[in-house]
Amino acid sequence: SVTKMFMAGIVPGIVVGLVLIGYCLIVSKIRGYKGNDKKATWPERLAALKEAIWAMLLPVIILGGIYSGLFTPTESAAIGVLYGLFFGMFVYKELDYKKVVKIILESSLLVGAVLVIVGASVTFGRILTLERLPTEIAQFILSITENKLLILLCITALLLIVGTFMETLAAIVILTPILLPIVTALGMDPIHFGIVMIVNLAIGFVTPPLGANLFMASQVGNVPIESLSRAILGWIGAMLVALMIITFIPAISLYLPELLS
Repeated sequence: SVTKMFMAGIVPGIVVGLVLIGYCLIVSKIRGYKGNDKKATWPERLAALKEAIWAMLLPVIILGGIYSGLFTPTESAAIGVLYGLFFGMFVYKELDYKKVVKIILESSLLVGAVLVIVGASVTFGRILTLERLPTEIAQFILSITENKLLILLCITALLLIVGTFMETLAAIVILTPILLPIVTALGMDPIHFGIVMIVNLAIGFVTPPLGANLFMASQVGNVPIESLSRAILGWIGAMLVALMIITFIPAISLYLPELLS
């Protein structure tokens, strides 16, 4: 159930967010980062809320449309773009046609850079499939141990490695039919496994050398990919902590779906 998968991802998402917040606090403390000492007054806060209310409605519309079945996740991206264009041009009036054309051109460059990485990942995934490497690895994992904990750790390591070199959708399509029977035989809920798999691949998506999100962030922030690759290592460590929590505490993923069912 897609709806159950969405609901199952809420609490793990909060866990990942809290772990990253904790990492931010630690890094800020060590490096002496400080925010603005001046606190905003309530009138300023209300004015900011009024200014941001239309932008804050965007995720509500997108998620509400997906959960209600009005449109697919892919279609929701188009809805989000149209919503942003409308309010940017006619409500906030920060965009005009010249700016929109410039945004489209800049976005095309960003997407083009990422598609090069995606193309390489898809090619790599195709090679793995033809060589039956994922199947061989799964059989190898089962041959070395029958311990549930060790098998989960091996599968996690496999997903992290694959997620680093392969595009996410390709990894899901290739590995799910291979790994799902293994984890269900171990008594792992398929919904829980789905969340664990997505978190694994999300970490791979920001892991050098082929982390597509790294290249996107490098383009947007105008930061050299080498510097970004070094800086991301601490964040990856924090996300690995969150991954272990989500993997070995199934209730984090299953509580909401079971409650709503």
